[in-house]
Amino acid sequence: MRSTPPLILSGLLAALVALSGCGRKADADRAAGASAPAGAASAPPAQNVGVVQVRQADVPITVEASGTVTALQSVDLRAQTTSTVAQVLVKDGQSVKKGELLFRFDDRAQRADLEKARAQLARDRAALGDLERQFKRAQELVAQNFVSRSALDTAQANLESGQALVKSDEAAIQAAQVTLGYNELRAPINGRVGIVSAYPGSLVQANATAAPLVNIAQLDPIGITFVVPETQLGPLLAATRAGDLEVEAITPGSARGTAAIKGRVTAVDNLVDSATGTIKVKAEFDNKAQALWPGQYLRVRVTLRTLKGVTVVPQAAIIMRGNERSVYVVGPDNTAKLVPVQVRQSMGEQAVVEGLDASAHVVMEGKQNLRPGTPLRIQASGGGGAVAASAPASGASK
Repeated sequence: MRSTPPLILSGLLAALVALSGCGRKADADRAAGASAPAGAASAPPAQNVGVVQVRQADVPITVEASGTVTALQSVDLRAQTTSTVAQVLVKDGQSVKKGELLFRFDDRAQRADLEKARAQLARDRAALGDLERQFKRAQELVAQNFVSRSALDTAQANLESGQALVKSDEAAIQAAQVTLGYNELRAPINGRVGIVSAYPGSLVQANATAAPLVNIAQLDPIGITFVVPETQLGPLLAATRAGDLEVEAITPGSARGTAAIKGRVTAVDNLVDSATGTIKVKAEFDNKAQALWPGQYLRVRVTLRTLKGVTVVPQAAIIMRGNERSVYVVGPDNTAKLVPVQVRQSMGEQAVVEGLDASAHVVMEGKQNLRPGTPLRIQASGGGGAVAASAPASGASK
């Protein structure tokens, strides 16, 4: 039997030792890999968040609606007689005063009728004078028994008929004067004239369906009509009972920072529109600068009441889960703390809430990566660089 060479035995022993060392190293690596997640779980990494401090403020509760500017008075002027236009004394867009003469029509026929009525009155007055003398003579003759009593009655009847005829003539003169007055068309209100649609020589007719000669609209003061949801009817009526209710008009296209035009609510309609669930409201505005124009479409804002000293946070900071509302605040140990809140009023990008300390700092950006107790690395809200993690303690109000 042949023996194994010593050199071969030495090689086999070296290979066994090398394999044994590799196995121990793999076990050590697996053990290290298993222990790494446990260490990470015990110390979660800090999350970058943007925070803002809650603020205390007086918050007005407002209702915004779409409205239409309406003239408080608007009159279409039409002719009350059939004639031709003699003079047009007004221009397009002119401001006029009440009683100012605007149009004059051809009045020759009406003046002739007036003179005819006056002549008729003069004739009947002369006849009345003769009847009065006849009645006096009849009275004297009856007293002397020269005529019968019936003759006196006849004279009295003729006298009374003559008196009635004179009164009729006087009324005819008044009617002729009124008809003559229709040949002058005057402004019934103060306001601004629209586009004039009649010219000298134009034929006008006394017809209610005819096109108006011109329209006059009152511009100062001026009104705005708008509708609000019937759910706001109670607060709206309560605000009107408390005194003058202020309303603001926001004109379209106005520059940023331009002050809103302020007015007051003058009337709330007496019924709710059942088809739309809204109620009509009317407001009045001073319009000396004529910034508001009849027919203009704009937004109005009514301040119903003011919440005094309430806590205000950004809407973006509020977390909604079903009916629950909560926010993350920076805790005393600079970790995330989930605090439930109650939203009292939403107003655009801000919300009035209850349940927070006045000094609380709420997380506005990065809250989707947080869990209660997560360490925070605070950044300026809006994507600013990291700041020192030394925010004051905050939390829910007790």
